[in-house]
Amino acid sequence: MKLSANFHRDEFITSQTAARRGIDNTPPAPVLARLKNTAKGLEKVRAVIGKPILISSGYRSPALNKAVGGSATSDHMNGDAADFISPGFGTPIAICRAIVAAGIKFDQLIEEGTWVHISFGPRMRGQILTMRNGKYTAGLR
Repeated sequence: MKLSANFHRDEFITSQTAARRGIDNTPPAPVLARLKNTAKGLEKVRAVIGKPILISSGYRSPALNKAVGGSATSDHMNGDAADFISPGFGTPIAICRAIVAAGIKFDQLIEEGTWVHISFGPRMRGQILTMRNGKYTAGLR
């Protein structure tokens, strides 16, 4: 099932951890609508960077989120977030800078060192963080 021009539902729900542990990571119907919104946001990112995006984590069922040590309030469980890279474009920090410079609206953008976390949840706070050594700091570092 295509969620947008360049993103398929399977990209958002496939998980090695879920497969290994036998966790059902099928999103309920209300989450599918939110995944479509997240895909729409990622289309804007893809247009800005001009390269494909590789999603490493999208939707996480509550059981999967717990298994990977995700936050109890993670936007991944609502279908509002994705973790990704774009090797054809550059580093996660370069991707984050491009997103900010383009003025793309988001709830949260985190440069995680080896990947980018972006969420398009309803709060749309525009929060920008950098994570290093398990600690979050405001802004891009």
